[in-house]
Amino acid sequence: MKYLGFEERICGSHHIFTKDVIEEILNLQPKGSKSKPYQVKQVRNVILKYKLGEKENV
Repeated sequence: MKYLGFEERICGSHHIFTKDVIEEILNLQPKGSKSKPYQVKQVRNVILKYKLGEKENV
């Protein structure tokens, strides 16, 4: 998430990611060392919606 330009804030076990041009706030709470499946879907949907990872959007 940091690679894509998101800012991270940690509150307990919650990792909250925000980015100025993204209206969604992503809240990841790892289950063990992995994110929960629904959280992976949320992140994927945001990446696709905003076309993140493309050179001009990073």
